[in-house]
Amino acid sequence: MTRTSTQVAVVGGGPAGLMASHLLHRAGIETVVLDHREVREIETTHRAGILERDSVRLLTETGVYSPGAERVLTHGDRHGGIDLRFGGRSHRVDFERLVGASVWLYPQTEVFSDLHRARTRDGGDLRYGVRDVQVHDVLGTPRVTFTGADGSPHEVTAELVVGADGSRSACRDLVEPRTRSSREYPFAWFGILCEAPKSAPELVYTRSDRGFALISQRTESVQRMYFQCDPGEDPGAWSDARIWDELQTRLAGEDGFSLVEGPVIDRSVLPFRSFVQTPVRHGNLLLAGDAAHTVPPTGAKGLNLALADVRVLAEVVERALGKKDPDLLDEYADRALARVWKAQHFSYWMTTMLHRSASDTDFDEARQLGELNSLVSSEAGSTYLAEGYTGWPAR
Repeated sequence: MTRTSTQVAVVGGGPAGLMASHLLHRAGIETVVLDHREVREIETTHRAGILERDSVRLLTETGVYSPGAERVLTHGDRHGGIDLRFGGRSHRVDFERLVGASVWLYPQTEVFSDLHRARTRDGGDLRYGVRDVQVHDVLGTPRVTFTGADGSPHEVTAELVVGADGSRSACRDLVEPRTRSSREYPFAWFGILCEAPKSAPELVYTRSDRGFALISQRTESVQRMYFQCDPGEDPGAWSDARIWDELQTRLAGEDGFSLVEGPVIDRSVLPFRSFVQTPVRHGNLLLAGDAAHTVPPTGAKGLNLALADVRVLAEVVERALGKKDPDLLDEYADRALARVWKAQHFSYWMTTMLHRSASDTDFDEARQLGELNSLVSSEAGSTYLAEGYTGWPAR
């Protein structure tokens, strides 16, 4: 067995794990990053991405990019608002006018690639394609054992372990005692990628009598769209014509809005739920990102929460290791979870305001439309949505 030591072992090499490693490196703290996936697998897994203003600042102001080569700014699309569409009409929520902020459409796969390049450039110890990862002794001196990509056994001894191993995290099972709070939703999203020009310059969130739909973008020639469906829906049973008929019907209205159609090149059903595990610290193990919490995608909070987690984590770990005081690690949980629960509420609110349930009565539907009308006709209501969507200030 090959034995090495480091200050922080990071289990999970997605955007959360890589950003944690990047920020800790800037603080002079050594890390080893482990992930069972190959780099190519992560880079080619289609994941949408809306970045809050502070997420963009984190990428651009912490040395992820070489000076003058900020890809999130040159390859991403800046959005100054969204459209809420209901009753056959669109209502723009102008983020820049309401809160002086915008968001960036930038796929999560691009965030991963940017961070992977940065850590490789800076000599990061990144180990992808490993297997049999196990974390030991988190209440004492942590050890992480794994089998390398070449089949050889390894052990890494660390002062701390960061569990950033996603929504199916093994690290979170090490936390005892724990509380897992969750909410299941009776619907999913049918997501497609299609070859077509943009149908709208910004995201269109739609509530229709047939259910929710979201019109997003990817590039000038490839677009991302979703519509509400049953979690058990078989995407293979849907032809291109049936998909476009469903989307066009949900977007139709008195203003004549219609989608630009094209070949569907990818289709999938995306179930989701709300989930938070507490505590997010157990001895010398800290959980971050989807390992600690997940949110419905409606509020575009998942990736942003993960980046916000590790920003706080890096600050707290730097102080705790520098002062050799593990009690300082408790600050991470307090600060991270305060934001997590705000995001849970915002995501739940957006989801329930725009989706329909089979159990909805006539009263429920009329109340939902009343809520949407109140929101777009109220400066205060629109400001709340703009503030939550663009992200609360980092603290």
